[in-house]
Amino acid sequence: MTRQDRCSLVLLHNKKKPSKGAKKGPQAGKGFGAVLKSLTPTFKYTGTITPHSQSPPRPIPSTVLSLPSYHKTSIPHQPSQLPWQIEKKSEEDIAKMKKAGRIAREVLDAAGRAVRPGITTDEIDAIVHSETISRNAYPSPLNYHGYPKSCCTSINEIICHGIPDSRPLQPEDILNIDVTCYYDGFHGDCSEMFIVDKDKVDEKGKELCQVTYDCWVLAMEYVKPGRKYQDIGAIIEDYVTSRGYTTVRSFCGHGIGSTFHTTPNILHYRNSEPNGVMEIGHTFTIEPMICEGTNKHVTWPDDWTAATQDGKRTAQFEHTLLVTEGGCVPLTGKIEGSMKQEWEEKSEIHKGFWEGSVGK
Repeated sequence: MTRQDRCSLVLLHNKKKPSKGAKKGPQAGKGFGAVLKSLTPTFKYTGTITPHSQSPPRPIPSTVLSLPSYHKTSIPHQPSQLPWQIEKKSEEDIAKMKKAGRIAREVLDAAGRAVRPGITTDEIDAIVHSETISRNAYPSPLNYHGYPKSCCTSINEIICHGIPDSRPLQPEDILNIDVTCYYDGFHGDCSEMFIVDKDKVDEKGKELCQVTYDCWVLAMEYVKPGRKYQDIGAIIEDYVTSRGYTTVRSFCGHGIGSTFHTTPNILHYRNSEPNGVMEIGHTFTIEPMICEGTNKHVTWPDDWTAATQDGKRTAQFEHTLLVTEGGCVPLTGKIEGSMKQEWEEKSEIHKGFWEGSVGK
């Protein structure tokens, strides 16, 4: 896997289309070859989570007028840029990104309030979809490189890109919900951890969420014009490894704006990559994925879901950030009525909602 592949937030797999006349279904394979195929071991899932049935992709009504380039083709427009070439947003762009970020926050809050034992992640996806289109926005993950749902729901050992399905949440689960909304030509991207039942999740699971949250806030506090993007990774890795955790290297944060994923790549581990210098008007995400055990992953046969190789749990948080004169502000920051989580109250980095690093 190339460095660019490792850094890509979405791993793409080229799939060959069946040739004309190719047989499908159970009649396609016969004889000795079919016997060998039947003896091939099935995919080994690494932890407690396995795929369940999925509902069809949800339709977008005609009332949603702002549609991304990939909404029909599945192929996004991707400008060609070197790693250190980063777009500076205009005042008009920033105003639109603030609106997209606010919508994403409202939608994520609605999804988070629904988390409880017994609800399925498909039902959560339905909430995300409904809340997004009710604001005349588009759920950015839907059909992005063919992704079939309107958000990502990653439970326990699932690092990222978990596809919502019919599995009911269990009281002992920890869950990341990742929401991105496209509005008036721009994306707003955020994710958050949720504990399904605080009385049933063990202390180690809560500690994983706390350490992940704190390293994330510490990294965001570092953001300021003139500083190198590469330095974010060392802040995260040093914090988590000193506490016995690991940080995922195969997925990263990213620039965002009218394009869902663009420069800079935000690596969450110590590195010397030439990914540019922070400037006023840059917008990007920081989204560390922190693991109880190994930071290596396996990709499920659906070509999306990434799980830890050892089946141990993982956690993640994400904001869309805007670099300002004195630091940065979260365009997807929490608002009045947002749920206050245990790790926000107990954080050793910043207690309460994190509203930016301006002036720090």
